[in-house]
Amino acid sequence: MPHSKIDTTSAKPQTAQVIIVDDEEALRVSLSQWLDLSGYTICVHADAISALEDITPDFAGVILTDVKMPKLDGIAFTKSVLAIDRDIPVILMTGHGDVPMAVEAMKSGAYDFVEKPFEPNDILESLERAIEKRKLVIENRALRTQIAQQGTLDSRLIGNSPSMRALKAEIANIAPTEVPVLVSGETGTGKELVARAIHDLSVRHDRRFVAVNCAAIPESTAESELFGHEKGAFTGATNRRIGWIEHADNGTLFLDELSSMPLALQAKLLRVIEQREIVRLGSNTPVKVNFRLICATNEDLPTAVADKRFREDLLFRINTFELQIAPLRQRKDDLPLLFDIFAERAAENFDRPYEKPPAKLWGGLLAHEWSGNVRELKNLAERYVLLTGNAEERWARLFGNSIGNGAADPADKTGSLADQLRHFEQHIIRDALTRHNGNVKTVMDELDIPRRTLNEKMKKLNIRRDTIEER
Repeated sequence: MPHSKIDTTSAKPQTAQVIIVDDEEALRVSLSQWLDLSGYTICVHADAISALEDITPDFAGVILTDVKMPKLDGIAFTKSVLAIDRDIPVILMTGHGDVPMAVEAMKSGAYDFVEKPFEPNDILESLERAIEKRKLVIENRALRTQIAQQGTLDSRLIGNSPSMRALKAEIANIAPTEVPVLVSGETGTGKELVARAIHDLSVRHDRRFVAVNCAAIPESTAESELFGHEKGAFTGATNRRIGWIEHADNGTLFLDELSSMPLALQAKLLRVIEQREIVRLGSNTPVKVNFRLICATNEDLPTAVADKRFREDLLFRINTFELQIAPLRQRKDDLPLLFDIFAERAAENFDRPYEKPPAKLWGGLLAHEWSGNVRELKNLAERYVLLTGNAEERWARLFGNSIGNGAADPADKTGSLADQLRHFEQHIIRDALTRHNGNVKTVMDELDIPRRTLNEKMKKLNIRRDTIEER
């Protein structure tokens, strides 16, 4: 018998899903009509075997099934459902003589049972409780997945400042989807790193990540580079060449510095995004492509649109979701941590010892403008490791004597005295917690402050022990 399918993509989030399984047509019709009027999304089956085709571990609803049915009875059906996902609620509809059997099924994992004959209202309370339980299970799984993703991100995107924590939460949220993402930020902030993190946390993680720097492609060969060409398409085209877009088929295409793309090429890219097909130079045959699109820019694209340098319709296509990376000067809380990690990695790569700069020198990081952002900081940490001399001598060679002492040039706009003191105090406490693996008692002894004072300062300075302990 034909049966209706639940459309999990179009069902409204607030509409609960119920699968009804019963070989009696009259009961299926009456019960489904009543539950439909009560606001549920209904899927009906005349037998349990066909019902199993609609049940997956991410099924977000409840199953309402008869016990005595041909082909596969309700007890065996319940066991099959729980083998798919032990947390799917199954409510059994049973005749009076089958109550002992239903009780036994509940011991094996069924959620509840109701006796026939029943009024529809009799089943509503059990159904609502089961739906609420399933909703909580699904939400908790999503939360655990997000937490796991954020843990992975912590090892890639270093920093505990509020802006970095917000960025990592947004990446964990958007990565599993297929929507186009626009990553914006100044040069050196790590836009490709963010794009790779999105790819690696997506369903396409085992496929290619194809990164294309649009600014590095000569305009004369840009179309061939992106779309490919056939043999003989132009002088020198001795063989067919697959373009970058086709190379990213089934994977992720990352277009960096997109604003530098010529307008004529932007129009062709727009068609590819809309039609999901490319035509190689020298060919008239479209080739279907399937890719996740991530773009990056260090320029304000609405301004480029106003200046007629970027197509407005293309902007609408690529920025379904936008991630903005804060420049390093706006997240100075992360500076000591970033420097430490970059220097430790450099020491390992270059086989050199790493003498950690004493706390009194960290003011040099806070006073610097960091126009090159994280890329500049990484370069500086590597140079620090490669230089000779003690920590103070290396620091002075990198920053100059005034900054090397932790004192900023009065002409530099580094923030108020209170802000600089806050950054300095924050680093001292975080550094002590890191060295002592989050042991508050040891930190209290070293800094010679009582527990209450330390707790108050950690709260005021937004220092969390859990993130310290993870390092």
